[in-house]
Amino acid sequence: MFALLTIVMLAGLAGPLLGYGRRGLISVVVGELIGGAILGRTGFGVIDPTTQPLPAFSAIGFAMLMFSAGTHVDIRSPQIREGFVRGLSALAVVGVAAVPLGIAVDHVVGLSHPALLAVLIAGSSAAVAFPILEERGLAGPNISFLIAWIATADSVTVILMPLTLSGSGNIGLALGGDAALIAAAIVVIVAASRLRAIEPTEMLRKWSLSRGWAWQARLSMILVLGLSAIAERTGASTLVAGFLAGIVLTRLREPGRLAVQLSGIANGFFVPVFFVLLGAQLNLRALVADPSRIVLAFALAAAAVIAHVIAATLRGSEHRVATGLAASAQLGLPAAAASLGLGSHLLSASEAAALVAAGCLTLIPATIGSLLLARPPRGGTAAATPRAAAPVGVAAPTGTDEPDEE
Repeated sequence: MFALLTIVMLAGLAGPLLGYGRRGLISVVVGELIGGAILGRTGFGVIDPTTQPLPAFSAIGFAMLMFSAGTHVDIRSPQIREGFVRGLSALAVVGVAAVPLGIAVDHVVGLSHPALLAVLIAGSSAAVAFPILEERGLAGPNISFLIAWIATADSVTVILMPLTLSGSGNIGLALGGDAALIAAAIVVIVAASRLRAIEPTEMLRKWSLSRGWAWQARLSMILVLGLSAIAERTGASTLVAGFLAGIVLTRLREPGRLAVQLSGIANGFFVPVFFVLLGAQLNLRALVADPSRIVLAFALAAAAVIAHVIAATLRGSEHRVATGLAASAQLGLPAAAASLGLGSHLLSASEAAALVAAGCLTLIPATIGSLLLARPPRGGTAAATPRAAAPVGVAAPTGTDEPDEE
């Protein structure tokens, strides 16, 4: 086990090494995916992502990734609330555009799954897009809108996608699970707000600070794992569980030192493992056996970019093309669709590979979009305001008087 984990972590170093430099044109996420692909099914086959305990580490990594993303969402902020309203409307526009585009792509390539293609075109991958945005240190109203749009699109499409392949599924169960997660998050906020005011809780915090117990970090991990357990039992999405856990942490305004601790846990181990194993799952060599599916990959990626740019334009975004490009990032949903399609024998190996390849292709315009958002136009203001330096994937300190060391 330790030898395999060592290899996975070594593959993850491809992210920082390929993203090295002032410009960092290759995102760390893309580098980690490349490292996994080279050592996984596409390349040498050194890493088998199904070998235990790798699936468990990958699942925790995804939850921690979404947890880190959720720490950037302060539900008390008018900017965030406005962003979610605009994000929902942008998703509606993408959905309308995705239907004819999905039908058109399906007609051209003959896949016979237009509904699946429409959902994939409408989707966005928070797991990929958020780290790219965070790596650029972007903030501001437009980024709040973008985060809300991507998170909403990912949550909705992850529920709809299985229905397009199987024609069945308990969407009510999934929605009920999401409702249970929201209820649990509210209970945690209320309970924590009351408990932190009593003397024993305050003493625990002080002793943790002086004795190095990492008490709040332990409670934060329990929150992530507990909400993920609810998602696992109810059929809800781990994406929603991790995202809500991050929102809860931000709502409670925990000290900045906790952000540093959680960044070490997430970005030092679990998140790189997730992206390396995701890359190792890809088998892009299957495309060679059916060149027509290469057309499917490029057509699907192009349709996704077009739909998201249209939505950003119609929503009146200040930086329309850049925002649409950044929102078009996909990978997790196409990979899940490929896995489900292969398991149900509704997709061939080349068709499944084409869906994953399309997701990989969208990472190129998404990375370009993030670069454009970070670059100030001539004679104008920046598309997004760079945040003060903070650990990637973790919110900046939210305002307590506690020292930032433990």
